[in-house]
Amino acid sequence: MKPERCPTLRVTLLPRDTNRHGTIFGGVILSQIDLAGAVEARERCGNHNFVTVAMDKVVFHAPVYVGDVVGFYTETVRVGRTSVTINVDVEATRADNGETVKVTEAQIVFVAVDEKRRPVPLEEDACSC
Repeated sequence: MKPERCPTLRVTLLPRDTNRHGTIFGGVILSQIDLAGAVEARERCGNHNFVTVAMDKVVFHAPVYVGDVVGFYTETVRVGRTSVTINVDVEATRADNGETVKVTEAQIVFVAVDEKRRPVPLEEDACSC
Protein backbone atom coordinates (compact mmCIF):
# COMPACT_ATOMS: atom_id res chain seq x y z
CA MET A 1 0.00 0.00 0.00
CA LYS A 2 1.26 3.47 -0.87
CA PRO A 3 2.14 5.84 1.97
CA GLU A 4 -0.45 8.55 2.49
CA ARG A 5 -0.03 11.56 0.17
CA CYS A 6 2.66 9.97 -1.93
CA PRO A 7 2.09 10.95 -5.56
CA THR A 8 1.70 8.22 -8.14
CA LEU A 9 3.39 10.52 -10.64
CA ARG A 10 5.31 13.78 -10.32
CA VAL A 11 6.44 16.00 -13.21
CA THR A 12 7.81 19.45 -13.94
CA LEU A 13 6.16 20.95 -17.01
CA LEU A 14 8.19 22.86 -19.57
CA PRO A 15 7.72 25.81 -21.94
CA ARG A 16 6.82 23.41 -24.81
CA ASP A 17 3.67 22.51 -22.78
CA THR A 18 2.27 26.06 -22.65
CA ASN A 19 -0.48 27.83 -24.49
CA ARG A 20 -0.28 31.43 -25.68
CA HIS A 21 -1.29 32.66 -22.22
CA GLY A 22 1.79 31.11 -20.62
CA THR A 23 -0.07 28.40 -18.75
CA ILE A 24 0.11 24.66 -19.31
CA PHE A 25 -2.32 23.22 -21.89
CA GLY A 26 -5.24 21.37 -20.30
CA GLY A 27 -4.59 18.50 -22.70
CA VAL A 28 -1.08 18.05 -21.29
CA ILE A 29 -2.58 17.75 -17.80
CA LEU A 30 -5.21 15.28 -19.10
CA SER A 31 -2.47 13.14 -20.63
CA GLN A 32 -0.58 13.01 -17.33
CA ILE A 33 -3.82 12.22 -15.45
CA ASP A 34 -4.35 9.29 -17.82
CA LEU A 35 -0.80 8.02 -17.18
CA ALA A 36 -1.15 8.31 -13.41
CA GLY A 37 -4.49 6.50 -13.51
CA ALA A 38 -3.01 3.67 -15.58
CA VAL A 39 -0.16 3.27 -13.09
CA GLU A 40 -2.69 3.03 -10.25
CA ALA A 41 -4.79 0.48 -12.16
CA ARG A 42 -1.78 -1.77 -12.72
CA GLU A 43 -0.57 -1.39 -9.14
CA ARG A 44 -3.98 -2.32 -7.75
CA CYS A 45 -5.22 -4.90 -10.26
CA GLY A 46 -2.20 -6.58 -11.74
CA ASN A 47 -0.19 -6.60 -14.92
CA HIS A 48 -3.06 -6.22 -17.39
CA ASN A 49 -3.22 -4.06 -20.47
CA PHE A 50 -5.62 -1.27 -19.53
CA VAL A 51 -7.41 1.06 -21.93
CA THR A 52 -9.13 4.28 -20.97
CA VAL A 53 -12.88 4.11 -21.61
CA ALA A 54 -14.06 7.21 -19.77
CA MET A 55 -12.66 10.32 -18.18
CA ASP A 56 -15.36 11.88 -16.07
CA LYS A 57 -15.74 14.82 -13.74
CA VAL A 58 -12.62 16.64 -14.90
CA VAL A 59 -12.45 19.95 -13.09
CA PHE A 60 -9.71 22.54 -13.60
CA HIS A 61 -9.49 24.64 -10.43
CA ALA A 62 -6.35 26.68 -11.12
CA PRO A 63 -3.72 27.06 -13.84
CA VAL A 64 -0.37 25.29 -13.91
CA TYR A 65 2.70 27.37 -14.79
CA VAL A 66 6.07 26.50 -16.32
CA GLY A 67 8.39 25.18 -13.61
CA ASP A 68 5.65 24.07 -11.22
CA VAL A 69 6.16 20.59 -9.79
CA VAL A 70 2.90 18.78 -10.42
CA GLY A 71 1.88 15.78 -8.31
CA PHE A 72 -0.80 13.31 -9.40
CA TYR A 73 -2.42 11.52 -6.45
CA THR A 74 -4.52 8.47 -7.24
CA GLU A 75 -7.07 6.35 -5.45
CA THR A 76 -8.92 3.25 -6.65
CA VAL A 77 -12.60 3.77 -5.90
CA ARG A 78 -14.25 0.81 -7.64
CA VAL A 79 -13.26 -2.49 -9.17
CA GLY A 80 -15.75 -4.18 -11.46
CA ARG A 81 -15.60 -7.43 -13.41
CA THR A 82 -13.36 -5.99 -16.16
CA SER A 83 -13.02 -2.34 -15.16
CA VAL A 84 -11.42 -0.20 -12.49
CA THR A 85 -12.36 3.38 -11.56
CA ILE A 86 -9.63 5.73 -10.37
CA ASN A 87 -9.83 9.20 -8.83
CA VAL A 88 -6.92 11.52 -9.60
CA ASP A 89 -6.20 14.72 -7.68
CA VAL A 90 -3.60 17.05 -9.14
CA GLU A 91 -1.59 19.52 -7.09
CA ALA A 92 1.01 22.02 -8.25
CA THR A 93 3.83 23.30 -6.08
CA ARG A 94 4.55 26.76 -7.39
CA ALA A 95 8.09 27.36 -8.61
CA ASP A 96 8.07 31.00 -7.49
CA ASN A 97 6.88 30.67 -3.88
CA GLY A 98 6.64 26.97 -2.95
CA GLU A 99 2.89 27.14 -2.33
CA THR A 100 0.99 23.93 -3.14
CA VAL A 101 -2.47 24.27 -4.67
CA LYS A 102 -5.05 21.81 -5.98
CA VAL A 103 -5.26 22.47 -9.70
CA THR A 104 -7.29 19.63 -11.20
CA GLU A 105 -9.31 16.54 -10.32
CA ALA A 106 -10.74 13.76 -12.45
CA GLN A 107 -12.21 10.29 -12.40
CA ILE A 108 -11.13 7.70 -14.98
CA VAL A 109 -12.50 4.28 -15.90
CA PHE A 110 -10.08 1.74 -17.35
CA VAL A 111 -10.92 -1.70 -18.79
CA ALA A 112 -8.49 -4.62 -18.81
CA VAL A 113 -8.08 -6.05 -22.31
CA ASP A 114 -6.32 -8.95 -24.02
CA GLU A 115 -4.05 -8.83 -27.08
CA LYS A 116 -7.10 -8.45 -29.35
CA ARG A 117 -8.42 -5.56 -27.23
CA ARG A 118 -11.29 -7.64 -25.84
CA PRO A 119 -12.24 -7.09 -22.17
CA VAL A 120 -10.83 -9.65 -19.74
CA PRO A 121 -11.97 -10.30 -16.17
CA LEU A 122 -9.95 -8.96 -13.27
CA GLU A 123 -9.08 -11.51 -10.62
CA GLU A 124 -10.87 -10.41 -7.46
CA ASP A 125 -8.06 -11.51 -5.17
CA ALA A 126 -5.45 -9.66 -7.28
CA CYS A 127 -7.11 -6.27 -6.82
CA SER A 128 -6.21 -4.55 -3.57
CA CYS A 129 -8.28 -1.47 -2.87
